[in-house]
Amino acid sequence: MNSPRHVPVLLDRVVALLAPALERDGAVLVDATLGLGGHSEAVLSRIATARVIGIDRDPAALELAGARLEPFGDRFTGVQAVYDELPDVLADLGLDRVDAVLFDLGVSSMQLDVRERGFAYAEDAPLDMRMGSTGMTAADVLNTYSAADLTRVLRDYGEEKFARKIAGAVVREREREPFTRSGRLVELLYAEIPAPARRTGGHPAKRTFQALRMEVNDELAVLRRAIPAAIAAIAVGGRVVVESYHSLEDRLVKQAFTAVTASTVPPDMPFVPAGHEPAFRLVTRGSEKATPAEISENPRAASVRLRAVERVTDKGVAA
Repeated sequence: MNSPRHVPVLLDRVVALLAPALERDGAVLVDATLGLGGHSEAVLSRIATARVIGIDRDPAALELAGARLEPFGDRFTGVQAVYDELPDVLADLGLDRVDAVLFDLGVSSMQLDVRERGFAYAEDAPLDMRMGSTGMTAADVLNTYSAADLTRVLRDYGEEKFARKIAGAVVREREREPFTRSGRLVELLYAEIPAPARRTGGHPAKRTFQALRMEVNDELAVLRRAIPAAIAAIAVGGRVVVESYHSLEDRLVKQAFTAVTASTVPPDMPFVPAGHEPAFRLVTRGSEKATPAEISENPRAASVRLRAVERVTDKGVAA
């Protein structure tokens, strides 16, 4: 098995955004997408007052992150769960509120770099792409979905211009032999995507593999439940920080943050009456992006969009 690398995106900026919420004794961060624990390690190292609850659906990630974070003792607690199960995780740990929640969305470095997981298109591997160990695989999607459903997945989640053409080819080719490995899918994509399009926008398989991964793991539906759950769990002075890598993810985050930071007071009113303040304030202006220097060092940072909000009052958002 290949050994995974781990390069957290925007690490210093993320820790800086989390720090004001965690600089008190016993402050709790939920790292909702633990991965290999890079963000959690930085928080535990740099913010002596913080505890971290790390959530990941992938038992392999939890094992590796747990070993990495073992030196921090009981300041770290790992939990196997999907991040939309946040309310249940906190209830099981006896916590009503936490001080920060971090989401680093998308596929982790570990999943991309370990060939056997089937997330990467650079090497031939089984078409799995599950972030956990249950549920349908990418091969199941390719071999059972109708052409219309495959087109929808590739178009909506991969923003693939040739979605219909690719879906038709998949349906045709699976009649000859079911899809089981990534190499065969990559060959099909090279055959179906016109040469001029293959020369721009990165690897021609990138969009299809992203789309399959998002479908297999039901990522948007999970996120749609998880962001409100995180918002509800935050104590006054606490923050929710989200790194998104896909326009649909970022749109969901932006909508949720806009809803809790918007004022209901008429715009021509000269002041905001007591009790009518928004429950949260925006910490970032719009979405922040990686610098050219960071992208050069870590190409996975190219598409990141970073947003953060802070709770300023308990009013206005159901707990």
